[in-house]
Amino acid sequence: MNVAFKDHADLGYRHAEEKAAQYFAALKLQVKEKTYVPTLTEDFHLWKKNHIHPAWLSFFSRGKKKPDTRDYYKYIQWLSATGKLEDYLDRSVSYMYMRDLGKSLNSPATQTHIQHVVNDIKNHLIHSTSSNKNKEAGLETMSLAGLYRWGQKKGIETDIIWLINKLRMVSIHVPEEISAEHAQRKLIKIIIGVVLHVVEDMDDTLSAAERAKRLGEALRLGYSYGLTYPFIDDLLDSTVLTPTEKEQYSRMIRTSLLTGTVPKLSEWSGSNQELIQYIHAELREAFEYIRDYERSDTQRIFFEQSYVFFHSQEIDRAKVLSDSTYTNEELYIPVILKSSSSRLIVRSVISAPVDEGFDDRTFYNGIYNQLADDFADMFDDMKDGAVTPYTYYLKYRDQRPDLINPFELYWSVISHLIHHVHHSDPKTREVILDRAINGLKRCKVRVGTEKYNEIMDIFASGHPEFNRLVQYMVHKADNVDFFDKLLRDQMVTTLKNDRQEKDDFHQTIESIRHQINGILSIAKPNDISPMQEPLIDAANYSLEGDGKRIRPILTWMMGVNEYGLEASAIVPLLRSLEYMHTASLIFDDLPSQDNASTRRGRPTLHQVHNVATAELTGLFLILRAINEQSSLGQFNANTVLDLIHYSAQKTEEMCMGQAMDLESKGKVLTLEQLNMICFYKTGIAFEASLVMPAILAEAKGSEIAALKKFAYHAGIAFQIKDDLLDLEGDLLLLGKPTGKDAENNTSTFVSILGQDHAKKEMWEHYCLAMESLKEMPRDIAFLKHLLNYFVSRDH
Repeated sequence: MNVAFKDHADLGYRHAEEKAAQYFAALKLQVKEKTYVPTLTEDFHLWKKNHIHPAWLSFFSRGKKKPDTRDYYKYIQWLSATGKLEDYLDRSVSYMYMRDLGKSLNSPATQTHIQHVVNDIKNHLIHSTSSNKNKEAGLETMSLAGLYRWGQKKGIETDIIWLINKLRMVSIHVPEEISAEHAQRKLIKIIIGVVLHVVEDMDDTLSAAERAKRLGEALRLGYSYGLTYPFIDDLLDSTVLTPTEKEQYSRMIRTSLLTGTVPKLSEWSGSNQELIQYIHAELREAFEYIRDYERSDTQRIFFEQSYVFFHSQEIDRAKVLSDSTYTNEELYIPVILKSSSSRLIVRSVISAPVDEGFDDRTFYNGIYNQLADDFADMFDDMKDGAVTPYTYYLKYRDQRPDLINPFELYWSVISHLIHHVHHSDPKTREVILDRAINGLKRCKVRVGTEKYNEIMDIFASGHPEFNRLVQYMVHKADNVDFFDKLLRDQMVTTLKNDRQEKDDFHQTIESIRHQINGILSIAKPNDISPMQEPLIDAANYSLEGDGKRIRPILTWMMGVNEYGLEASAIVPLLRSLEYMHTASLIFDDLPSQDNASTRRGRPTLHQVHNVATAELTGLFLILRAINEQSSLGQFNANTVLDLIHYSAQKTEEMCMGQAMDLESKGKVLTLEQLNMICFYKTGIAFEASLVMPAILAEAKGSEIAALKKFAYHAGIAFQIKDDLLDLEGDLLLLGKPTGKDAENNTSTFVSILGQDHAKKEMWEHYCLAMESLKEMPRDIAFLKHLLNYFVSRDH
């Protein structure tokens, strides 16, 4: 098959090119003869009945003023309150079925499916926007907890965990020159598109197990195909790679498509070797997954369409804006090819049966989406020197009267879709014109009225009367918004805000960690006896290790950022927490317990000194912690007493947890028993870090209860990740040997549940911890990022 495809790849491209040329010739004729104008004029007059309303009706609806669509919750609530939500969702889902699934809207079966989807989304939106608690929790469907909960309902938790880890690694490796938010958005969009195709092809006779299997495969196929956007298209369009690197990289992609095998990564000559190594490994895995999933009869179609997509992209990418000689065919035919093949590939990716109706509708629809996107991006493209029909027309329209106006071609495509592809179907006309006017409205808002009018003066001057009609619709028409656009904007905003919060979180963590490292060392009194010095030296040795300082950092963040406590006033509390934690590690490492040889990248204390010194040092640090807590002199004495009482109680419980852990060695524990030990050993320390500053701030009991609930589940999630790292972690990153749990015959979440089920249990506690934050009277963003760190860390 590989040799055969290599031989006919160019032939396949030529066939696709001939079809695109015929389509373009038909569109070109429409533009030349302006036949689209009377057709669309009539369409708009029919369309406007649902979108242009009398002034008196607007007067009576003033009390329900439309909110800014950037306020997701208020906008959905407004749509629901005004009775517009169902129509809004109907046109949105209808457009998705037409664009992404290649469906014909005049099919009764399609309309039935659309109505089911609309009802499901409507019920979800009404429920999720009914409470301010949901608003404070963020857009639930875009959260990791929301994604995992959806996966649980569908029985695909393992696939969701796989996907979450993959998306996290992509976000880490997207170069700064590429917009991480838009790269992630496009990848997620492709994944959703593939899932939609698979769901649409499933019927009610399938068993739950088969449905879960197909959904899981769809997620993996969607990710595998979607990777081509950030790591092929965006990468080659950017300035990340040098021209030599781009040539080398493109050659590798072309070879893969022509042979069906990803070549080994030869010696990389550029400076992006580490990036390319990651991308090569990830694309090879993705490519092989798709290839191996394909049936033999659809494999050839997949490679052929992929080659058409890649080759047309390459032709387009090679154009330079300084070349004034490109013909209309050279400008538009590659656009038709790449825009249609990118969606045609999806059907071949999932090995769907051949559907000529889908193929034709998708082929003709592609350029409509591409011209709409190029119109929205034309100024960014112009700044980047990219050649699109719009940038080329902007630059050479005065010199080249033969150039086709892309805005006119856009309207001819719309006319062709409505009347030739969808046979004048009223629903299709409604949805497509909704989308067209919505795009112009969004452009007007984005660039401002003055700039928008300048754009229209350039692109809409060919037929003034038709343009006046269109601009009247842009100005007056309503009910043309789309849910996918709302989600797109919300997703980009959420991803951008999340990335900024995450960066701020890590910068703050490092800053506080540096400060805490500076206050931990125990000073020696001037009159100290030389015989007393070794104990202090031993304590400082343990404190100086490269610890994460999570507990005092948590206390600082809660105390200073959330409760407004003075940073200097809580320094004794920060010390006490790290002293307590370090003492617990010293005891943990002893031969009588875990018998560890390294801690924080250095030999453990009993290895450097001896067991007796280590035991005494642990006791010394615990007493030192109590001493620190008693010196919180800037707070109410009774409050400090409450804190010390709470601290003593939690220290007792931690000792009980360690005793239970020792008692359990060599025994097979139940999950319930392991949860209890884990909480007493680990969760209590997290709880104390959150609750102690709340006690000092005299927070309400209900808030402290919510913090305890969060700490319980976060602590277990943290411990499960520790257990997983002991199995699969890196010694250099961890700073301690792996495999110690198995060596010591210690029951862990991995030994009890197995690796896969341990991961599921970790994500279950992650979700429960996230959900507990909804009970908090304040939105504590850093706790969300802390929890994300807990489950995604590599050390």
